[in-house]
Amino acid sequence: MTVKLAIVYYSSTGTNYQLAEWAAEGGRQAGAEVKIVKVPELAPESAIASNPAWKAHVDATQHIQTATPDDIVWADAIIFSTPTRFGNMASQMKQFLDTTGGIWFNGKTINKVVSAMSSAQNPHGGQEATILALYTSMYHWGAIIAGPGYTDHSIFSAGGNPYGTSVSVDQNGKMIEDVKNAVIHQAKRTVTVAGWVTKGQA
Repeated sequence: MTVKLAIVYYSSTGTNYQLAEWAAEGGRQAGAEVKIVKVPELAPESAIASNPAWKAHVDATQHIQTATPDDIVWADAIIFSTPTRFGNMASQMKQFLDTTGGIWFNGKTINKVVSAMSSAQNPHGGQEATILALYTSMYHWGAIIAGPGYTDHSIFSAGGNPYGTSVSVDQNGKMIEDVKNAVIHQAKRTVTVAGWVTKGQA
């Protein structure tokens, strides 16, 4: 069976979109069928327009499909990517998760293989707390967490986060750490674990 991987992200100026693109690359290398979807934007247009980088990114990603609970039902594996907001996931991501109550109630989230990524503006800005907070919801889903652990050298070179790839960005939105290989490894590992699960359920 080909593993179906959904990459669900929120990004205001592009960092988590880039993480999602790298995750898609890793998923495809692992043989998965991949789709990237973005959660709905909650910010008013006036707020977006007031930030040129935010507005430019919104315009550049108009082609990306908006996530719905159906994408979760479709997927065998899901990788979430979200910026940190006060040590937690962005409200846009949280709101999307809150819309999944119906599929959760009907058992459609059970045994989904899940992994997560995050970003913040400084190295200790809450990235790990954000990933762990998101995983709390996944335990309620009955999902299977596939953190990268220390399973590849890329994890060490990218900052040593065993929970999920995280990255710091500077004031100009440029990534400080080189995490591409860590993201690709995390995606491959997620697909591999999902393959074990789907094979066992077949």
